[in-house]
Amino acid sequence: MNIEKIRKDTRFCEDKLFLNSAGSSLVPAIVTQKMKEFLDAEEEIGGYKLVETRIEEIKEFNIEIGKLLNAKAANISYAYSATDAYSKALSCIPWKAGDVIITTNNDYTSNFLQFINLENRFGVVIKRIDSLEDGDLNIAHLEQLILEKRPTLIAVTEIPTNSGLIQDIVAVGEICAREDILYLVDACQSVGQIPVDVQKIKCDFLTATGRKFMRGPRGTGFLFASDRILERGYSPLCLDGAGAEWTAHNKYKLQPTAQRFTLFELPFASLIGLKEATRYANEVGLENIAAQNQKIGTQLRGNLSAIPGVQLHDKGDRLASIITFTKEGISKEQMIAGLDDHRVFYSLSSRQHAVIDFEEKGLDWVIRFSPHYFNTLEEMDRVAEIVERI
Repeated sequence: MNIEKIRKDTRFCEDKLFLNSAGSSLVPAIVTQKMKEFLDAEEEIGGYKLVETRIEEIKEFNIEIGKLLNAKAANISYAYSATDAYSKALSCIPWKAGDVIITTNNDYTSNFLQFINLENRFGVVIKRIDSLEDGDLNIAHLEQLILEKRPTLIAVTEIPTNSGLIQDIVAVGEICAREDILYLVDACQSVGQIPVDVQKIKCDFLTATGRKFMRGPRGTGFLFASDRILERGYSPLCLDGAGAEWTAHNKYKLQPTAQRFTLFELPFASLIGLKEATRYANEVGLENIAAQNQKIGTQLRGNLSAIPGVQLHDKGDRLASIITFTKEGISKEQMIAGLDDHRVFYSLSSRQHAVIDFEEKGLDWVIRFSPHYFNTLEEMDRVAEIVERI
């Protein structure tokens, strides 16, 4: 991996310590360039004609996402965000009172809100898999819940927003496949950071955003829907002419592919941007990206843990490129001011982002650093020196 070229392609990474790729990362210059070119052309000939003339380039979106996930292009649908994709997946299921969703203690905030909404509206029951002492999933408890509750859906976030924990979605997928249970994976923080292979995961749905470790534009994302989902006729609650063909007064015919999850009106310049970001990641190679992330993440964790008073709050046997911490005797306001003064870009995670996890850890807030493969080991040393001085 050519780190010098990657940093050159990341035009604004030199004047700051950018450690917020779990929030919204820095895009490669080619992403912005392609989006601008598309918008310039749209200004010249209008949106309809432009899509008509660029249709093959637009189709490359599904192809590149398919390469990323080891999936077919026919199983990919564009989404406006991970939550948009997640909502479409949930809306496929004809919920009724007593249906059970099994999830984890570390699922994403927006996912929990949707589960609670289903509970309130339809009487759906939410059950959570216990976590082991080290933070990993208690697979034995999952097996017990399945035996007792026979769930309609199992939903797991691979990497939660509030910690570096990587949950074992492959082990869960093996169980779901064996028991013929629908399986929904939130890969919002994992795509672009580590390899994600839907063939190994055996999920029915997988959702992700473009703005995080994928290094794409905001307002972008995608949904993977498995062959099983398509063959069984699952479709989102709300369709339009892109997802189905109106065939008679009271009849329609679904698109045979995951196109059924896509709406007609799309932000094509943004779609082109995410396509280009995905192509860039595929060319660098997710194995290479994951190796670099492991290297810089390990260095940063080691540096921070050596600072007197700093407490790291990430659990799990496998850890992602998300590092959360606090420093004894330093208030939230002091930490924010100290990092801002040195142009460190980070996120502040609060209890509302992960109520269960924060309550178990006895925390109200943490600082979240999320370095990515364009960062360097030297930057990991510099930011630790800044934290030590605060």
